[in-house]
Amino acid sequence: MHDIFTGAGVFVYPLGLFSFLAAYVIIERCLALRTSRVMPKEVVDAIISGAVEKVGEEGGQTSVLGRIVYFCRKTNPDPETLKAFARLEIARLERGLFILEIVIAGAPLLGLLGTITGLAQVFSAQVGGGGLPDKAAFIKGISLALSTTMVGLCIAIPAIVGNSYLHRRLDLLATRLDMGVERLINLGKRR
Repeated sequence: MHDIFTGAGVFVYPLGLFSFLAAYVIIERCLALRTSRVMPKEVVDAIISGAVEKVGEEGGQTSVLGRIVYFCRKTNPDPETLKAFARLEIARLERGLFILEIVIAGAPLLGLLGTITGLAQVFSAQVGGGGLPDKAAFIKGISLALSTTMVGLCIAIPAIVGNSYLHRRLDLLATRLDMGVERLINLGKRR
């Protein structure tokens, strides 16, 4: 494993940064998108039963659905305003996912740049000597080419999986939040 990272040369630093960013965003968003953080059971139960006034002033605001209920109770908005506020809350849930998209695109491209750089080193050593390249230069160039490609793909593949999972999770939560907003709108019409 050590040979792979030393073989990647200077490209190991930006690839390491991509790896750290992908891991950080995936872990942070997985924690932030837990059902208990977005739609706690007590808030959902209050909406289903129609007792939204039971949602606590402070406790209810720690979740996305709690903030939507709080906004609805305090401002008594029209349905479109409530839906717009819910969309704003859903957009906040997407925070940081653009970083994963950058990693997904950037890591393989950086690996490809390392491949091209390694092959250029091999061929420039061959041209300079007029014949076969120096064995050490050949090994170093091929090592750079293969290592950067492998590390770039090893970063991008888990980032793709994490990004897909998080987007699916967001879609599910957004649908559930939309249902909660519709219930709040119906409760508001009955008053």
